[in-house]
Amino acid sequence: MDWCRYRFRSVWDLPRAPEDVYAVLERVEEYPRWWPQVREVTPVDDHSGIARFRSFLPYDLVVTARERRRDPAAGVLEIAMSGDLEGWARWTVAAGSGGTRAVYDQKVEVRRPLMRRLAVPGRPVFLLNHALMMRAGRRGLTAYLAAV
Repeated sequence: MDWCRYRFRSVWDLPRAPEDVYAVLERVEEYPRWWPQVREVTPVDDHSGIARFRSFLPYDLVVTARERRRDPAAGVLEIAMSGDLEGWARWTVAAGSGGTRAVYDQKVEVRRPLMRRLAVPGRPVFLLNHALMMRAGRRGLTAYLAAV
């Protein structure tokens, strides 16, 4: 097992129509408004940007994200990532019970040197850090959608 590789899946059931959720998720530069752990998103051009994340652990992760797929008809948004994390992430948005089911899939390898050195003993903490970030994101998006 490569202790520096992670695969995540989060499922968010949201009380709004899929097109409303997709419209918010595709505006990545606005994520810091509703997702507390997404500290900053700086567009580089129409298809890429630099994002800075920080959850409860006292370090930032910085990645360059490049759009790989934007398909409103299929409800898919996908990026390639490089920097502190190398890999990809994808939102899949579809109708769900009472609104929308948004599925977030991510497959990454940690590139940040300190996290690589701490890969084995730190893995449970890194997994918890990610879970808390995703929980806060779901709550933030739910509140944001209720306000718009």
